[in-house]
Amino acid sequence: MLLLGGRLKRAPPQKILCGFCAMMGKLQSKLRHSTYKYRPDAIREERIQTTAFHEYSPAHVDTVSVVAALNSDLCVSGGKDKTVVAYNWKTGNVVKRFKGHEREITKIACIHTTNQFFSASRDRMVMMWDLHGSSQPRQQFSGHAMVVTGVAVSPDSSQLCTGSRDNTLLLWDVGTGQCVERASVSRNLVTHLCWVPREPYVLQTSEDKTIRLWDSRGLQVAHIFPTKQHIQTYCVVSEDGHKCISCSNGFGGEGCEATLWDLRQTRNRICEYKGHFQTVASCVFLPRTLALMPVIATSSHDCKVKIWNQDTGACLFTLSLDGSGPLTSLAVGDTTSLLCASFSRGIHLLRVDRSQGLELREVAAF
Repeated sequence: MLLLGGRLKRAPPQKILCGFCAMMGKLQSKLRHSTYKYRPDAIREERIQTTAFHEYSPAHVDTVSVVAALNSDLCVSGGKDKTVVAYNWKTGNVVKRFKGHEREITKIACIHTTNQFFSASRDRMVMMWDLHGSSQPRQQFSGHAMVVTGVAVSPDSSQLCTGSRDNTLLLWDVGTGQCVERASVSRNLVTHLCWVPREPYVLQTSEDKTIRLWDSRGLQVAHIFPTKQHIQTYCVVSEDGHKCISCSNGFGGEGCEATLWDLRQTRNRICEYKGHFQTVASCVFLPRTLALMPVIATSSHDCKVKIWNQDTGACLFTLSLDGSGPLTSLAVGDTTSLLCASFSRGIHLLRVDRSQGLELREVAAF
């Protein structure tokens, strides 16, 4: 072990070769992942991790744009191959493929505790699917003039809010497929939508560098958060509805941050998470059972997934998925698992390991 510039650096371990046949894939040891663990004494320990993992048959044949968890076993994903795929990430099986879109899938929104979900696309359409229904969409929503870049379903599943690069938000009746409200704001190129749990509010990020909170009762802007310096790419709301995170684009470390906001009366900025070197494309609140303190995770076009202390902004761990290309989407699979979509290597299954602190490892890809 050598001390270089105040940083401990360990020699890489020998590569382990292992072959194992499974129903839908192989157990291989083929990639080396750089990981960085931030110790309490502020010394960064850099290590090279070589881990055997399941590499299953891919869910998609091209770039995966989005992944979302349907339940604790299944995820739903979409990408450039125009296909929506339901996948059992615990067994490595494709459950069902849904075809109907004519262009790339951009967003997925699931109705939790059910088997239904929505997909948005560059074909300007939103489609509703049922896992146990026919291969045809259960409902179609057509009303945007450009690519649909945001989709969020209400807590009671009766309404759907969609957003687009055409500067508009549309509110739909899920049962009838009819548009019931329309709102337009100049230069408001929507990048993501998220419905606040147990509330009539929808959170929205935009290319105009703002985060807006919409009241679905009339589809009016209820609040605009302080304008950021860079395009806001994504947003997510905590389960209790008290906080939200927005993500920024950027390059070379300029921008490239995630920001925690208070959704209650003050609606102030609480904390920033800086450390990525390219656009932060996605973020999630991690289950509280993972650590003594609240933690979040971010994924970026710099091929890295980072775990952060939610309260202090300290980076606790970094996993580099070398060769994956830009990381496009992040979702919580279960209490210890994350699903991460990538540009070049499909979907990565990541697991939080607490045996030696808080660490993140890739255990499968598909």
